[in-house]
Amino acid sequence: MSTVSTAVEGPGAAVEAPRPYQSYVYAYPHKTAYRALPERPELGALWAGEPQHALSLYLHIPFCEVRCGFCNLFTRIGSPEGLTTAYLDALERQAGAVRAALDTDARFALAAFGGGTPTYLTAAELTRLCDIAERCTGVDLRAVPLSVEASPDTCTADRLAVLAERGTTRLSLGVQSFLDEEARSAVRPQKRAAVEAALGRIRAAGFPVLNIDLIYGIDGQSEASWLRSLDAALAWRPEELYLYPLYVRPLTGLGRRPAEATGAGWDAQRLALYRAGRDHLLGSGYQQVSMRMFRRAGSPAGESEYACQTDGMVGLGCGARSYTSRLHYSFDYAVNATQVRGIIDDYVATEDFSRAEHGRWMDDGEARRRHLIQSLLQAEGLDPAGYRLRFGSSPAEDFPAELAALTDRGWLEGRPERLVLTPEGLAYSDAIGPLLFSPEVRERMSAYEAR
Repeated sequence: MSTVSTAVEGPGAAVEAPRPYQSYVYAYPHKTAYRALPERPELGALWAGEPQHALSLYLHIPFCEVRCGFCNLFTRIGSPEGLTTAYLDALERQAGAVRAALDTDARFALAAFGGGTPTYLTAAELTRLCDIAERCTGVDLRAVPLSVEASPDTCTADRLAVLAERGTTRLSLGVQSFLDEEARSAVRPQKRAAVEAALGRIRAAGFPVLNIDLIYGIDGQSEASWLRSLDAALAWRPEELYLYPLYVRPLTGLGRRPAEATGAGWDAQRLALYRAGRDHLLGSGYQQVSMRMFRRAGSPAGESEYACQTDGMVGLGCGARSYTSRLHYSFDYAVNATQVRGIIDDYVATEDFSRAEHGRWMDDGEARRRHLIQSLLQAEGLDPAGYRLRFGSSPAEDFPAELAALTDRGWLEGRPERLVLTPEGLAYSDAIGPLLFSPEVRERMSAYEAR
């Protein structure tokens, strides 16, 4: 992660504006701030006394058919014979251990399958995945919102039929661009015809919410081509659209781009494309939920923008996180293909899942930061009354310098009933999030060796 170029020293401090694209903050703290837990705490002790009436469930499938040039997710390409079966066996063992650690009356309020690409699994394997979720954890997938990530080539009719029958409410398709030349530039080998065919099958399957992911900032992309890709997506009237800025990360296919290709000019290009895309969607009847997410007016909420300021996430799979009020934990993390394969092999070989292995203990200060970050980065902002009810103080009391700096930049609007980012603040979400990290988390992330 690149460091933020601004240092907040006090209210009204005049400091250089940070680069707009620092890091996508979808969770805080990031897994690069996690470390091995020498005490290996038992899950039963971690979950004892935690609120368990509305848990979130996430199942991670770490396989893809190809690796896109921009991808730095925890995933491996392909699977040797028998590996997906062995992985599901391990997932079942882990689910049983987690269920034993939870209260007997624990309940789940939403579920998601992510990756990787969950639809890399065959239809029979997806059936087993759903069975593991239901029989081992007790979630009723047909009674809660269920979101599943997919790619065009794996959206076969038999797979989609399984997901529809098991109650999937939201299908998220990673398209990135409808233009073949842009897909090639992003090292995503796909054809528009295949994308359109997959969308046809998805709509025929009848999922209540279709989400389409698109990327801006691709080499050779212009505002005109970006809007053509957006219009191709809008032709399917998706209930949701995610607009992602392209990031070039170490150890990815695009990670060898020269530094001059990723400097201030690229920042300006991405900002211009973001604004063009945002304005186009707002003019097409979509509402902005966050910097990335847009929802068509009147569409059902797909429970897709996980911004839980409290805790209660149960993650199953070698790349999944779990959140309690005191500890965020997961398995080890890597990007390098060799390291990822090793972690998956270790996961598959694990018999005893009753302890947390890697994570970060959360104190009260980090809990307040997490609530602040994950609220402010949503368009609806932060409710000071709810914050005070939880922590007994106000955001202004806890983070005076940070909030003053955001206000001075014109990024934050402080109303009595709400703290919300301005439109320009939302545009700079990927700078604001890292700006609010604690010094300790920044240090741990900087010290993490990308693998």
